[in-house]
Amino acid sequence: MMMIYGMFVFTLRTAPYQQLRHSQAWRHVKNDRVNQSAAWQYIGPGDDTITLDGVLYPEITGGRWSLSALETIGFAGRPWPLIEGDGQIYGMYLMTQLERGKTEFDRYGNPKKIEFTISLSRADGDFREKLQTSSVSDVLDDLKSSATKAVNSVSTSIKSLF
Repeated sequence: MMMIYGMFVFTLRTAPYQQLRHSQAWRHVKNDRVNQSAAWQYIGPGDDTITLDGVLYPEITGGRWSLSALETIGFAGRPWPLIEGDGQIYGMYLMTQLERGKTEFDRYGNPKKIEFTISLSRADGDFREKLQTSSVSDVLDDLKSSATKAVNSVSTSIKSLF
């Protein structure tokens, strides 16, 4: 397993991605001052996005059915847990875009190569946001609670498949 997003499992046979880009931003405002340099103030985290790029060869890897399953998740319009194969929990993410490109067609019009890009945006807060206002024990308790909720959500999703 490479990664799991909600109920969809990314594997070499479903939708193997070749590139994962994770972009995080932090917001600051610039306050101009008279006879002094501008002062900057941190106002919180900004966008947190993950982009997955991949190529499918339907005769070898997943094809239109894998992308249709992802499309269905996108139509649900709700955040799902995103967990990497090594156990890293990214958090709850919304699918904001699914892009497909089909090339190298056979005589029946079926593509032999499908390129895809999936864009995900974080929907929950990062536990590190609380570092400015909470004690370490509060942050650790919240982290444990968030991890437990994510694991339970994935567990429930997997159980519902069987």
